[in-house]
Amino acid sequence: MNALTFLINTFFDLYLMVVILRIWLQLARADFYNPFSQFIVKATHPLIAPMRRVLPSVGRFDTASFVLALLVVIAKLLLISLIAGGGFDILLFLVFALVSVVKKAGVLLFWMLIIRAILSWFNQGYNPIVMIMDQLTEPVLAPVRRIIPPIGGLDLSVMVVIIGMNFINMLLAQYVPYWAII
Repeated sequence: MNALTFLINTFFDLYLMVVILRIWLQLARADFYNPFSQFIVKATHPLIAPMRRVLPSVGRFDTASFVLALLVVIAKLLLISLIAGGGFDILLFLVFALVSVVKKAGVLLFWMLIIRAILSWFNQGYNPIVMIMDQLTEPVLAPVRRIIPPIGGLDLSVMVVIIGMNFINMLLAQYVPYWAII
């Protein structure tokens, strides 16, 4: 049972991250011809294309992708609940899905910032992954860089954003009920 739950969690969480990246690519206006972007688009297109006929985008925000992200979490919860023999509460699942999508987006941002910082030490020339990491994280880092410019060639914006994210996470953990952040 634990092994099956692990596989379900892993599969759905990985696909959720791909869907979140799809939303993020569109919000950041990242290069959709980048090989990494093409992978994200091709992995999500079969499910998002039919949903777009019903759920149009609102500005740059892709509502179909957001609804798909919520559905991925709800499907994961439903499967795990059926395996465990638990109940089904759609309202609770919906709230949990919303919190889970936001939390996974934060986790994804954290790891992308870490990867971007590490790759910046070794990157020489054009690399499609580094390019996409830059395009996706720059909207978060640029405002910090305006306040704290690079000091002696050292960019502290990644560290400041990570510290800020940890602060917000700790603050939310203190004031949001435990069941909402699992």
